[in-house]
Amino acid sequence: MAVTRAQQPVVTSSAPLSVRSRLAHPALLLTGILLVALNMRACLAAVSPMVGEIQHTFGLSATASGLITTVPVLFQGAGAPLTPRLTRRFGTERVVLGAVLVLGAGVLLRVLPSVAALYAGCVVIGVAIAVLNVSMPGLVKREFPDRAAAMTGVYSTTMLVGATLAAGLSVPLEHALGGGWEASLGAWSVLALVAAVAWLPQVLRSRQERAAVAAAPAASKPVEGIWTSPLAWQISLFMGISSLLVYTLVAWMPTILADHGMDRGEAGLVFAFSNLVQVAGAFLVPLIAGRMTRQRGLAVAMAGLNGLGIALLLVAPVSGAWVSAAILGVAQGGSLGLGLAFIVLRTGSAAGAAQLGGMSQAIGYLVAAAGPVGAGALHQLTGGWDTTLMLMLVLVAVVGAAGWGAGRNRTL
Repeated sequence: MAVTRAQQPVVTSSAPLSVRSRLAHPALLLTGILLVALNMRACLAAVSPMVGEIQHTFGLSATASGLITTVPVLFQGAGAPLTPRLTRRFGTERVVLGAVLVLGAGVLLRVLPSVAALYAGCVVIGVAIAVLNVSMPGLVKREFPDRAAAMTGVYSTTMLVGATLAAGLSVPLEHALGGGWEASLGAWSVLALVAAVAWLPQVLRSRQERAAVAAAPAASKPVEGIWTSPLAWQISLFMGISSLLVYTLVAWMPTILADHGMDRGEAGLVFAFSNLVQVAGAFLVPLIAGRMTRQRGLAVAMAGLNGLGIALLLVAPVSGAWVSAAILGVAQGGSLGLGLAFIVLRTGSAAGAAQLGGMSQAIGYLVAAAGPVGAGALHQLTGGWDTTLMLMLVLVAVVGAAGWGAGRNRTL
């Protein structure tokens, strides 16, 4: 497969009119995208405050309880490569609608009074999110060809906002609904239903436009040999290892702080603050990336900030906790946004973006799923967190090298 240097924007001046589907009103399209994005992390974040109650309800071990959050991540990786075929066969609009409805069904399945249903719901949720993860970059690429990076920042920010709201509202919802953890987690199916209703105009209008879109070769031609492309692997490794660092700290950062003497309540606040700062990184970094022809420096900067934040956790876990949380928030949110921006900036078509999204997120989530488990195993083996944090610093260097390659001004 040839990799060519991109001298012009990804979509040529004559392409957008023939490639874009001209779906329902832009305001409706944007509303639909934002509501779908709100769902893409909310049902995962909502379960974290409830793990203890779920464990008590079913008598689960700590390992089995950890699978509640690990299984969806694994199946995000497993389901990602299948999505480009679905979008080519059924159209992105219908695939997104179906995935949102399946996501809502998975949320309801997860709260049925059965351990089997609990884990089956986690599988369904993971697959549905995988489909959305891969579909959305291609859709943004097609509908906003001149503002793809900026729109990537908007929807990646919305994903994090959804996660932050879900984590904060789970316990209040439990009290308000009076139905225990089942009612609190099940309520997030309503958000999926709202997103499906908001997305319906895109599906109805797309039926009139599919022939025109299919007739545009640039929109539908797949990229050949993507799995052998060094550029695709660099993007995939950047996303995968960045995600591993994020999921490891999501699982263990409060525990690391508490084990070094910080009050558990304050440790939780530090972690929440870091998540809040991620929103700023996820919004600003793709905007900056879209104004650059090369993003090498930006990718290395994100890796460097990750390294600085982790180093502070290593040398000053309590006294430097708030500073570390702020730095890691910018780095983690920025890395997420930049990884998604690479998908639209390094491809020349919506179909190519979907393919690259499928590959990078399959690798990314399978790699990321190993982070929390591996960190826990190292902690158990060594009795502390220093080895885990030092290994994470080594991985930061790998992220920087992969980002340097991914940030080249080239397209697949």
